[in-house]
Amino acid sequence: MSTPARRSHRFACFFGIVILLCLVVVFLQSSVSMKTSLAYDEDWFAQKREEMVDLLELYGIRNPEVLEAMRRVPRHRFVPAAYVNDAYGDHPLPIGYGQTISQPYIVALMTELLEVNAESRVLEIGTGSGYQAAILAEIVAEVYTIEIIPELAERSTKLLEELGYTNIHTMCADGYFGWESEAPFDAIIVTAAATHVPNPLIQQLKDGGRMVIPVGPPGAIQTLWRITKHGEAISKENYGPVRFVPLTRR
Repeated sequence: MSTPARRSHRFACFFGIVILLCLVVVFLQSSVSMKTSLAYDEDWFAQKREEMVDLLELYGIRNPEVLEAMRRVPRHRFVPAAYVNDAYGDHPLPIGYGQTISQPYIVALMTELLEVNAESRVLEIGTGSGYQAAILAEIVAEVYTIEIIPELAERSTKLLEELGYTNIHTMCADGYFGWESEAPFDAIIVTAAATHVPNPLIQQLKDGGRMVIPVGPPGAIQTLWRITKHGEAISKENYGPVRFVPLTRR
């Protein structure tokens, strides 16, 4: 090889090594930057959760287990990417397929009204994003949750597994009929508005068990009821006007 050719070859090798080193430096800087950004984001979300819990206390939520569950569960994981920065605002957000994730106050209120504990088994009708199920799973022994929309059922099941919840059992079905094979339940929560209280759900409540359910016409103002079972009878308590998406049926 002639001297000029050797010089050209050496220059090319040297230039290639410089380029490679530059790429390595850029990659390492990007990795550090990404980790810092993610850490910052998680810190920011944690701060937003604290602010959300402060607001819930201001609104009258008193149960310490409910407040702690709201503080622990990463609500931003349950909303679409376009709404992540709004995840901790006290308002519902769309999650696709005509469904929503309820506002934090309603989630906390309905959970508090169930009056559950560490030994409770709870049935949820309307898994949706999976957020309400996660809140319950932080408090109770077992959560059984039913979602009628296959895409949402698959998505929420996968997310709940990713987050490590082993006490949440999911099923894709018509929630109107409950989960008879796992009944009776200490409490039942319905996260969509029914036109009436489904009788199969009353049958699946334990004696002394409570159901929290919005009842009323679709697309209008509904009423949030707490129903308590007393043998063959029930009592009802009115907790005011609410607005939920309708309970979907097959």
